[in-house]
Amino acid sequence: MNTHLDINFTKTVLDNGLEVILYKDNALPLVSVNIWYRVGSANEKPGKTGFAHLFEHMMFQGSKHVEKEMHFKYIQEAGGSLNGSTSIDRTNYYETLPGNSLQLALWLESDRMGFLLDGLTQKKLDNQKDVVMNERRQRYDNQPYGLAWEILFKNLFKPDFPYHWPTIGWMTDIENYNLDDVREFFRTYYSPNNASLVIAGDINEKKALENVDKYFRSIEPVNSIPGIKYTDPSLNEDINVVHEDNVQLPRVYIAWISDHIFGQDDAPLDILSDILGSSKNSRLYKKLVHEEQLVQDISCFQYSAKLTGMFIIVATIKPGSEIPEVEKIIFNEIEKLISEGVEENEFQRVINGIKSSFIYSLQNLEQLANQINSYNFFLKKDDPFNYDLKRYNKVRMEDIEKIAFKYLKKPRVKLQIIPQK
Repeated sequence: MNTHLDINFTKTVLDNGLEVILYKDNALPLVSVNIWYRVGSANEKPGKTGFAHLFEHMMFQGSKHVEKEMHFKYIQEAGGSLNGSTSIDRTNYYETLPGNSLQLALWLESDRMGFLLDGLTQKKLDNQKDVVMNERRQRYDNQPYGLAWEILFKNLFKPDFPYHWPTIGWMTDIENYNLDDVREFFRTYYSPNNASLVIAGDINEKKALENVDKYFRSIEPVNSIPGIKYTDPSLNEDINVVHEDNVQLPRVYIAWISDHIFGQDDAPLDILSDILGSSKNSRLYKKLVHEEQLVQDISCFQYSAKLTGMFIIVATIKPGSEIPEVEKIIFNEIEKLISEGVEENEFQRVINGIKSSFIYSLQNLEQLANQINSYNFFLKKDDPFNYDLKRYNKVRMEDIEKIAFKYLKKPRVKLQIIPQK
């Protein structure tokens, strides 16, 4: 499946360091505004975790010229939608709205970038601390399997590695947020020279750039942005963790340290995960769900991040089955793949599926804008869409067994979530 994508965009950097990327597509009268700040939970430190996620909330609480909750109201009244998200590596905010409302989105984004602290009060902070703590209770502490990823990453990475703590933060840290720390975190990272703005859709590029300059040029950049310090994340030995939870069915997570996003092994690891367990045609799904009927579901994926990657297998055990017998089959299938390799038809099916899913995702303007920002952050290559696709064309069948041997024979973390006794 040889495909060439014709997605052309232009990039400009304002005097204050803001990267502005424009992609014109007049197919629909819509525009997507997508801004990435180069700050995620990896930019935090032990004892002060969850700040990036907190600002995902605080950025909607009003700024100097925009009252609390009005960001939502303005965009929705214009017929648009909006949201934000936080990961270990970055935070993003985005609006999709009619093309003739572009200036509205730019004004709102510029006001919270340049003037959020003017609207920040102790009352707002206390309110959002409560919101975040409730979110943590509902989505993590009191959710079946809700603490699994937190426990997994806590054991996969040493305490000084910046992926050790959860993106939402530890509860004790959230409770201790103070106004001075929050202000300092914002001043450090939410600056034009630590951000990239993508505008995609029904635009006049010259006019769009003029409007960006109008709303953002007066925002002062910070002098320097701290880098992330970290050491080698590799494991020296297997780690086994058992966690009792309010669940009906046991679940097992097996995770290895793998390659970082767009690393030389990242694409082969994607293919390996798909062959092993990320679809109903995969080996583990066929073996454990259909043939042996030992698991309710199973998935496998390569989680690629900026500093490193994680290769993860997750299986939910059926009543009457046991984790050890499921685990044995998982490792047997891995050994079989390493010793016998993969078949040409499954290899080609997986590559075609990855490419098809990728191309299909780009039909959504919001996803396309976010993908452009992702490439700008992680990749910084000319013609990144085709570079990304071509990575998979370079992978050979024999590479898959080599990659499986290279990563899946190394020490791993095994987490068992079991019903409370």
